Amino acid sequence: MGFKYLLVVTCLCASFGFLPVTASSSDGLLRVTLRRRTLDINSLNSAKIKEVAHHLKANAVYLKNYLDAQYFGEIGIGSPPQSFRVVFDTGSSNLWVPSSKCVLSIACYFHSKYRSKLSNTYTKIGTPCKIPYGRGHIPGFFSQDNLRVGEIIVKDQQFAEITKEGPLAFLALHFDGILGLGFQNKSVEQVTPVWYNMIEQGLVNQKIFSLWLNQDPMAKIGGEIVFGGIDWRHFTGDHTYVPLTQKDYWQIEVGDIIVANNPTGLCEGGCAAIIDSGTSLIAGPTKIVTQINHAIGAEGYVSYECKNIIHNYGDSIWEYIISGLKPEIICVDIGLCSHNRSSHTMNDVIETASHNESWGESRTKESPLCTFCDMIVFWIQVQLKQRNTKEKILKYVDELCEKLPNPVGQTFIDCSNIAAMPQITFTIGNRSFPLSPEQYMLRIEEGCSTVCYGGFVPLDVSPPQGPLWVLGDLFLGAYHTVFDYGNLRIGFAEAA
Repeated sequence: MGFKYLLVVTCLCASFGFLPVTASSSDGLLRVTLRRRTLDINSLNSAKIKEVAHHLKANAVYLKNYLDAQYFGEIGIGSPPQSFRVVFDTGSSNLWVPSSKCVLSIACYFHSKYRSKLSNTYTKIGTPCKIPYGRGHIPGFFSQDNLRVGEIIVKDQQFAEITKEGPLAFLALHFDGILGLGFQNKSVEQVTPVWYNMIEQGLVNQKIFSLWLNQDPMAKIGGEIVFGGIDWRHFTGDHTYVPLTQKDYWQIEVGDIIVANNPTGLCEGGCAAIIDSGTSLIAGPTKIVTQINHAIGAEGYVSYECKNIIHNYGDSIWEYIISGLKPEIICVDIGLCSHNRSSHTMNDVIETASHNESWGESRTKESPLCTFCDMIVFWIQVQLKQRNTKEKILKYVDELCEKLPNPVGQTFIDCSNIAAMPQITFTIGNRSFPLSPEQYMLRIEEGCSTVCYGGFVPLDVSPPQGPLWVLGDLFLGAYHTVFDYGNLRIGFAEAA
């Protein structure tokens, strides 16, 4: 077998120009400088982690539009290599770039396009495909060619040539395509992912890759991804490793989420969490995101339907809970939910925020009143465990009805109040992983002004796939992450 590279490192550069490829440094790491961009208000407000699309085998695929992706780098496809800027995305599995045959989409003219005629290692496949993106799919077809990542050449890599980039939002993307680092069973048409081919072709010694994202906005190096090893300089202490809960995504189990030292309740028995380098955001159940918004003083959407339930039925809901009535039938008993509730009842109406739909529309058979009632019952239960008084609890829940996640954009927070905001702590592997306000917020500079956003957005997924969290770059920036394919686990250590 040919020479194996011990480590292949992809560094992310904060500047807008790619630095020259450097030789191997004294620590044995092979580095290629890549790019990190600064988010702007328009791209952040347009960023969405979309619906969960259910497929025939009960698998779920959540969709995103990458408009908030900050970290990306350069690869080469073909011989000689044609350069593309791609997001290294652990939340998807395919490699795709625009095709020279993409002629009817304006966005294609603003991105690099793959030209098969210019490569002497190109192999035609031609199979049509649809790559999940945004609210649906983007069309293309499969081809095969050599792929350069750093100084490694992955031979005969199949990838998708995209022939239509669709909405004008693509014009805002500062990258050309996506290099998926997920699992093959989530790959469109079961195409072998790049990472799998690195292993099969003997290009790495260890079946791991690791990710460090530099949180210093002034630094030249924005981070690095290391294929086949770990750069020990980028973390402190030991990694906490947790097993994957399924081999569809880089998915683990998280425990309760703690807000200002108070449990939020929903994940006490465990929730799924996908570790996703392809988004900056942290997405999770509305029931918890609303509690976070309240704690950090974020602006929210005021639901008068939610507040009316508290005012009209708050006392009745309280008495039902105190009497020991099962929570799932309380809202049925007071007439806000139907007697033949479907298994999708808890796929909250807040999910409509991900579709740019109005708050009054429900994607289930149940009414929005039923969904809000379920959330109110849950919030009261959480507060009861903290032994608060009835008056205090009903007042708090009424305030939560004013802090629902923004259905059309991100959530503003007061930049001057960041020092007073609480930590948000994720429980992983029986250990606490806190995020400081500086780590979970996004600061956007617009001219002479600064705007601050909370990094939490709603994503409501019904069992058995949910409740689900998606931990993006805000979390990964705080914790150096090891993706251990050989042992099917993920490790986290405090980033240095």
